[in-house]
Amino acid sequence: MAKNKPLYQFFTRDHRRVEDLLDKATEKPGEFQEEYYHQFRTGLLKHIKMEEKILFPAAQKGNNGVPLPLAAKLRLDHGALTALMVVPPTDDVIRVLRHVLEKHDILEEEEGGMYEACEKLTAGETQSLLEQLQKVTEVPVHPHNRAEFALEAAKRALERAGFDYDALVKGE
Repeated sequence: MAKNKPLYQFFTRDHRRVEDLLDKATEKPGEFQEEYYHQFRTGLLKHIKMEEKILFPAAQKGNNGVPLPLAAKLRLDHGALTALMVVPPTDDVIRVLRHVLEKHDILEEEEGGMYEACEKLTAGETQSLLEQLQKVTEVPVHPHNRAEFALEAAKRALERAGFDYDALVKGE
């Protein structure tokens, strides 16, 4: 990771932080550490907020107002991930969550990915963006919604993003 990519570093470091919280929350099979899972939820939602409210708009502005091609897919992923934050954690939800995060992070982190594109398009305002990112507040979360319709809504959001919840649960 080159030191001349401060936005890339900022966001990939945050990916690892959020993933570490999920790992801590799910350390014991079949048992969820609620405090760590809460930190994971708020951390993931804050991360998405930073991208949606600061990074992606700045890159679009730097791209003459044209959204980056990858932005639409990443927004669908963000919708799916956000929907998964509504339902209680289960082994199935965590399996799907990990899969989506893995695929999503690749699109952002890989060479030529979203972070690299954003870094280039916002080169003149890196310091200002980093300062804005540091000030982003956590997203308040409600208690998990255990209703069946909440899981069904999450499944539809996943489908829009190109993921099949039931197939992922089965390991397909």
